Amino acid sequence: MPQNTPPRPICGHCDGFPTVTITTGTRTPNGQRQTITAHCPACRGTGHTTTARAHTRIGA
Repeated sequence: MPQNTPPRPICGHCDGFPTVTITTGTRTPNGQRQTITAHCPACRGTGHTTTARAHTRIGA
């Protein structure tokens, strides 16, 4: 029987669009636009949030 993996929640900071390309306004020597790529810092470019993990304390 196949196991279903529940869908991970979409990142609320980027709404599932984790990577964007931004034009700098300059052009390369061959005439193309110069661009940079930016990743969402909250989800680190995955588009999904991670579930909260339980932290256990070792020792007292």
